[in-house]
Amino acid sequence: MGVFILACAASLIPFLLLFLWLRKRGKEKENDKLFGKALVKGFISTVPIVLLSMLFNILLRLARVEEFSPLLFQGLYTFIVLALSEEIVKFATARKLMKTADKPLSVTDVTVITVIVGIGFGMLESVIYMIGANVPTVLVRGICMPHAGYGFITGYFFGRGLQKDSRPMKWTGFVLSWLMHGMYDFALTDEFMKLGEDLAIVAVSLAIADIALVIALISFVKRAKKREDMNVPIINIPDDAAPMPDDAAED
Repeated sequence: MGVFILACAASLIPFLLLFLWLRKRGKEKENDKLFGKALVKGFISTVPIVLLSMLFNILLRLARVEEFSPLLFQGLYTFIVLALSEEIVKFATARKLMKTADKPLSVTDVTVITVIVGIGFGMLESVIYMIGANVPTVLVRGICMPHAGYGFITGYFFGRGLQKDSRPMKWTGFVLSWLMHGMYDFALTDEFMKLGEDLAIVAVSLAIADIALVIALISFVKRAKKREDMNVPIINIPDDAAPMPDDAAED
């Protein structure tokens, strides 16, 4: 039991270190309070995620897909009930938070805010997954930090889309994160593994990709300091904190 408790505590350390490192950049750019709020909002996002996933689950059950094909059911369950509901709420949470900013936001700021929302959700999700899990599983989730990586993809493309006024680019990151997230969850199901023992490499590859995304995020934030296009304001927030450009049309 002592080893398991230590493993659980250790699994949260990477999340905390990454958050503190990102928040340090926020202090440099006078957005540290917003970054702190992003972590709290990430925690809170678990509530609407649960509600939305329950709705998707009910609709999927009513369709009686599992009786027709357990494999198809698991595919739909992991891609829609799990991955889609989580990515929708995290993305919406980050966008709503950006509207409350009292300082101009850059591509880097948008990216970091989205990542921190993912960190907040990922930390609480990891705590929930600790129930009944084993030590290796707990440590792997802590090392991979998938929600931080998905947040990086979503936030970067959304920020660049705002900068270039490109609606397709703003949604590219969300779609990529959703597909990657869904594939990772699906690859861990028993139904997927029954297709062939060699398919275990898929889950391993995606876990490695999650780690690579976190490394890419750190590299991006470091290099962004020297790139003017990553730091110029793309969301100008007036005194009355008006909505982001073209939000009214999209919503």
